[in-house]
Amino acid sequence: MTVQSARASRPADRRRQLIDHAATLFLQRGYPHVSMADIARAAGVTAPSLYRHFDDKRDLLGAAVLSGVDDLETCTDRALANPTATTEETVRALIDAIAKRPDSASLWRWTGAYLSDEQNLEVALRTRAVLRRWAEVLFGDDSGLADWERSQLTWALLSVAGSNAVHNTRLSPAREIDELAGRAMRLLALRPSQAPPHRSGMPLPPSTTRRDEILDAASRLFAERGFADVGVDEIGAAVGISGPSVYNHFPSKAAILVGIGQRSAARLDAGVMAAYSDDDAEMLAALVDAYVTAITATPDLSVSFNNSAAITDDPTAASLRDNQRRYVARWIELMPLPKAEAAVAVHAALSIVNDAVRLRRGTSRPEFTSQMAYLMKGVLLDPPPGARTE
Repeated sequence: MTVQSARASRPADRRRQLIDHAATLFLQRGYPHVSMADIARAAGVTAPSLYRHFDDKRDLLGAAVLSGVDDLETCTDRALANPTATTEETVRALIDAIAKRPDSASLWRWTGAYLSDEQNLEVALRTRAVLRRWAEVLFGDDSGLADWERSQLTWALLSVAGSNAVHNTRLSPAREIDELAGRAMRLLALRPSQAPPHRSGMPLPPSTTRRDEILDAASRLFAERGFADVGVDEIGAAVGISGPSVYNHFPSKAAILVGIGQRSAARLDAGVMAAYSDDDAEMLAALVDAYVTAITATPDLSVSFNNSAAITDDPTAASLRDNQRRYVARWIELMPLPKAEAAVAVHAALSIVNDAVRLRRGTSRPEFTSQMAYLMKGVLLDPPPGARTE
C-alpha cells in the first residue's frame, strides 16, 4: 500500500471504528442513554472529531444501522455463493454468517423507533431485498407457498439467525450453529396459511384502578415514542389528571416503567400457572399461546424489554431480570434436550414474535397471533404442527 492510499483509507477506517463503538454502546445501554461524548470516549477521540464524521447522534445511529444492513448483504452474498448447495447447507451458511455478526442483526430491532422515517424506509427496503434473495434460493418455484408466506418465513428465519445476540450459551460456536440451523429447517417446513386459531391463554384482567390506568397510558406512550421522550405531564394528561397527581401513585417516571415490568412479570407467571400440565409438550404449547397473548394484547411486555436500560440502576431492576430468567428457564426445562441446546431453541422461538412485535410487522392483522404461535410451536415442538412433508 502506498503512503497516499494508506492516508485515503484512514477516514473510512476511522468512520467504521466510530460506528462500531456507537453500535456497541447503543445495544448495551439503549440509544437514549448514550451521548456523543460517551461514544467519543469509547473510541478514544474528542467530541469535535466525532462531529467531523456525523451531524448528530441520530445520524450516527443511522450509519450504524445501515452498516448492519451492509453486513447482512455481505453475509448473504457469501452464503448464497454456492449455486449447488443444498437447502440445509445454504441455511447453515446463512446462520453461520449472521451469528458471527450478532450486532448487525440486532441494532435495528432495538433502535428503529429512533430513526427518521426516511432512514427506516431505506433499512426496510434493503432488508426486504435481501430476504427476497433468501426466499428465491430456499423456496425456489414452490407454488404451494404464497408470497406473504415466503416473506413471513424469511423474516422469522432472520430472527432465528440473530437470536444468539439476546443470550449467552455454553455451547461451542459450531454446536450453536448446528442447533440454530436445525430449528431454522423446521421453520422453513411450515405453512403459515395453515396456522390453527390461536388459543388466547390467560385473559388479561381489566384495568380498574388509577394506578393501572397510569400504567396503561404510560405503556402506550412509551411504546409509541420511547421512554426518554415521554414526560410525566403527558402521562397524566392521557389519564385525565395533572402531572403532579401522577406522583401520588409513583415516585418517578422510572418507577412507572418498573411497575409496567412488574405487571408483565405477574401476567407471565399467571400464564405459567394456567398452562400447567403433566405433559411437557402440552404445557410448552400452552406457554406459547399465553406468551403470544401477553405480548400482543398490551404493549407492556415489549415496553419492559425495549426500555430495560432506562432502569438498570434501579434497585428493582435485578429482581425483574431474575423474573425474566426464571420464566425462560421454565420453557427450557420442558424441552427434551440438554439445557444448553434447549436454551438456543427457546430463544430462537421467542425472537420470532419479539422481533415481529418490536418492528410492528403485521401486528394489526387478525391472524397475526395465530401465525406467531404456529411458527413458535413449529420451531419448538416434535413433530412441528402442520409442517410440510416431501
